[in-house]
Amino acid sequence: MIDRRSLLRTGGVLAAVGAVPLAASAPVVAAPQAPAELPTRNPLVEQRADPFITPPTDGRYYLTGSVPEYDRIVVRGASTLDGLASARERTIWRRPATGKMGGYIWAPELHRIDGKWYIYFAAGDKDEPFRIRTYVLESANADPRQDGWVLRGQIVTHLDTFTLDATTFAHRGKRYFLWAQNEPSVGSGTNLYIAEMASPLALKTAPVRIATPTLSWEVQGFRVNEGPAVLVRNGRVFVTFSASATDARYCMGLLTADENANLLDARAWTKSPQPIFATHVPTSQYGPGHNSFTTVGDMDVLVYHARDYRDINGDPLFDPNRHTRVQRLHWNADGTPSFGVPVGEGGPISRLATLDGLHVRHYEYRLRVDGNVRELADSQFRFVPGFLGNDTVALQSVNFPDRYVRVDGDVIRIDPFEDSDAYGRAASFRRVPGLADSKAVSLNVGADSYLIHDRGRLVAGKPGNDRDARRRATFRLE
Repeated sequence: MIDRRSLLRTGGVLAAVGAVPLAASAPVVAAPQAPAELPTRNPLVEQRADPFITPPTDGRYYLTGSVPEYDRIVVRGASTLDGLASARERTIWRRPATGKMGGYIWAPELHRIDGKWYIYFAAGDKDEPFRIRTYVLESANADPRQDGWVLRGQIVTHLDTFTLDATTFAHRGKRYFLWAQNEPSVGSGTNLYIAEMASPLALKTAPVRIATPTLSWEVQGFRVNEGPAVLVRNGRVFVTFSASATDARYCMGLLTADENANLLDARAWTKSPQPIFATHVPTSQYGPGHNSFTTVGDMDVLVYHARDYRDINGDPLFDPNRHTRVQRLHWNADGTPSFGVPVGEGGPISRLATLDGLHVRHYEYRLRVDGNVRELADSQFRFVPGFLGNDTVALQSVNFPDRYVRVDGDVIRIDPFEDSDAYGRAASFRRVPGLADSKAVSLNVGADSYLIHDRGRLVAGKPGNDRDARRRATFRLE
């Protein structure tokens, strides 16, 4: 992607060649900052697949995940999510040279339960690396990076078959175990199962199958439901999971149950008919999946892996470049999660909200203002350096990063970048204190003209001293 700071490669010609001046007296506001502690770097950590980041625990986040060699379990910690990128990584366990667990080591998860740390992980045997079963490590230390981990053995389920991607969560005074496993009577591939736990080391109840890959997007390459992750919010229990082969077809689905339901009843769970997170070519993010969740303040954060290229030589399982990525998880008005698209490289992401709580979004590339925008990425933008010098900004679309907000008469669109003076003039703004609320922002187009929302449309106009028009030219950043 073109570096917009050296845009046009003409030594700032736009600022010098007949540019239509913006309001010279308009004070410029600094570029927006990312929400506290939420990283904008992408990826956060390279070559760590199946990433699991704990909720903040005693002031720290801890990260574990699959390493490309599939031979060990690693943990790193930091006081912020961004700090995990450069944090020292400790190997807390290595596979034995022979016998059980001497094969592939996959998808560790780190959980703090009753004052101890537990790591659930999948391991194959030395002579049968794909004889994958689920095992658990335990540590009484306060810091999971310290030595002292003890192998507690295998988590025994109802079948002695291919088993992986275990997670655990507590709900309504009970602890549950949720995992992926092959059941020969159902067919090839893996299904999702849930059971109540007697302890962090054993199941209490018979497993219940709650999901089987049957939809077209779940059976690409392989029949796969795996990598469950749990989030309890808004009166419901949400379980994300991953589906299909681990290449660009890999994607995420969603199961939902009422928080008061019997979670051990398969009928309590509903599967969304379409994937909720998938490859997005415009942002060069391929095969997003095997996620976890953490929090920053009151924000929910989606943690996942993805590649930044589609084509893979050989078995995708052994391509090392599934990188750990994070982005904010939003929520729809009905209390369901809104994932958007896997975002690419760039700075902080903003949503522009009217003072009435509606959002600026693009629809068929035209900008408008709507309520309850379920297509989250259509309402996400990045403020980047503008095309008319350091005191201007441009608004880059998040899901179409080659497009910028551009004024064309009475139409405001996101248009593909063009190396021209006209494009630079039409796609540059000055971001100033909000005309109706100084804690918000207004976007000055030129002279006394601003972006204004008008009966659902976004237009350029002169609000003057009209109170209502000045309110409609003011936007809060979220």
